[in-house]
Amino acid sequence: MARDTKAVCRKCRREGEKLFLKGERCFSDKCAIERRPYAPGEQGNKRQKLSEFGVQLREKQKVRQIYGVSESQFKKYFEMADNKPGITGENFLKILESRLDNIVYRLGFAASRNEARQLVRHGHFLVNGERVDIPSYLVEEGDEVEVKDSSKDMKRMQEIVEFTGQQNIPAWVEANLENKTGKVLKEPEREDIDLPVREQLIVEFYSR
Repeated sequence: MARDTKAVCRKCRREGEKLFLKGERCFSDKCAIERRPYAPGEQGNKRQKLSEFGVQLREKQKVRQIYGVSESQFKKYFEMADNKPGITGENFLKILESRLDNIVYRLGFAASRNEARQLVRHGHFLVNGERVDIPSYLVEEGDEVEVKDSSKDMKRMQEIVEFTGQQNIPAWVEANLENKTGKVLKEPEREDIDLPVREQLIVEFYSR
């Protein structure tokens, strides 16, 4: 994804809900949306009525922000989902969930997807024993993901594990936080994806 220089907390305020983009900060009293629960800008605290298109667009933008995906990549994933058998919206979320940066986050090796993306780019992770530094790499069922040996004792990695050890790791992945290893047990079902997302709106947006 191209570098986005916008303040991360403004993205949550723009969507009107927590997107958990800053890890530990999102769980503290420093969370911007807790302190200013309205959109940024001079007109931010005024209620705006959105058109049907506007509602669909905002849902698409929200999911893009959650996963940190560029517009072109996002559309590519949708086309992949649309070409697969099954429900397009669910297929779409499953593809997003299978990105390596998201898997790293789900396993508890990063406090946020943004941090996971940065750690992957810096080459701190192995997939099936091979170094992978592409956040968009799609991990499959049965793949093993681990922190490489030279990175396991990093101070930040220790802090992450201490923080994420208190969070819930989804049942479709298996993590050993002590050894910093993990595995994708199966493809997630829709009920396994705990995000405030209405994927049907995105399907409707791209089906116009």
